[in-house]
Amino acid sequence: MLRREQRLHELCEYLVRKALGEKVRNPKKKLKFYNAEMQECAEGYAAYIMELYETAKQNCTTIEIMLEQRVDVSEYIPECFGTADCIIVADGTMTISDYKHGMGIKVEATDNPQLKTYALGTLAMFDFLYDINTVRLIIYQPRLENVDEWEISVAELLEWAEHTLKPTAQLAYNGEGEFCAGSHCRFCKAKAVCRKRAEQNLLLAQYEFAPPDNLEEHEIPIILSKASELVTWANDVKEYALAQALSGVHYDGYKLVEGRSVRKYIDKDAAAKAVTDAGYDPYGAPEIMGITAMEKLLGKKKFAEILSGYVEKPKGAPTLVPETDKRPVYSDANEDFKEEQ
Repeated sequence: MLRREQRLHELCEYLVRKALGEKVRNPKKKLKFYNAEMQECAEGYAAYIMELYETAKQNCTTIEIMLEQRVDVSEYIPECFGTADCIIVADGTMTISDYKHGMGIKVEATDNPQLKTYALGTLAMFDFLYDINTVRLIIYQPRLENVDEWEISVAELLEWAEHTLKPTAQLAYNGEGEFCAGSHCRFCKAKAVCRKRAEQNLLLAQYEFAPPDNLEEHEIPIILSKASELVTWANDVKEYALAQALSGVHYDGYKLVEGRSVRKYIDKDAAAKAVTDAGYDPYGAPEIMGITAMEKLLGKKKFAEILSGYVEKPKGAPTLVPETDKRPVYSDANEDFKEEQ
């Protein structure tokens, strides 16, 4: 998904530069991930950026626009830099726009620390050239129809940087400070093994054996507010445990087995011809009917006779289950997993 987003940013940059009249190479030829939705999103973003640019140009004497601009914020966060999707610097106002392609989380511009950090890096580059007093932050998230804007004064931004960002970043860099679990954890590499996150989610264990109708009214909102995060955390732990088990780690009471899979046609056209040659109509719709329906049409014996060479049941993906599960231990789990990668 990360590579797809990177390619989409290339497409967005190309469309904006093209609209600005620059001679640029179309990146679509090298895009492995491309579809009509990506094109529509990129075109919408380019149009939005050009609208911002043209509006700002009408009301100022000097203007500058930068795309995919690397900004250095090491003055506030040790060894840190970022890449701003779009920066527009005009008389008195600096605009930072960030494109978000994801649909999982609605991102807001208000008090957004990522955008504020980008703004600090941009100020360091241009403050001596432009008299900037206002910073405008924008999130453009087309797949959620979310375009959010927020403004902050340069004075307020610098105060946040000195009194909040800089000391907190230094603590983190030194390996100090306190862990803070929240929705942002889903982006962390340690999300499955972080003890602070585990402690926060395990607070719900106190309700584990309580039937819903026995809960107090004030307890219900607490559970509702944490339920989705609890599910996300549990899935993160399961994915991590599976990856560890595939690499050779053994968890007491658990084993690797082959997951469930469904049959599929090896070659639909060849299968349809074989059924037709046997005197049956394989089509229940514009396409060949599903395997279960086909087996019902032909009967199990005829199905095996006609289609045994045209149907396969792929090996199920490995899954981690309690040792009481009746399925046999997954064989050659490590090698199979490597091949899938």
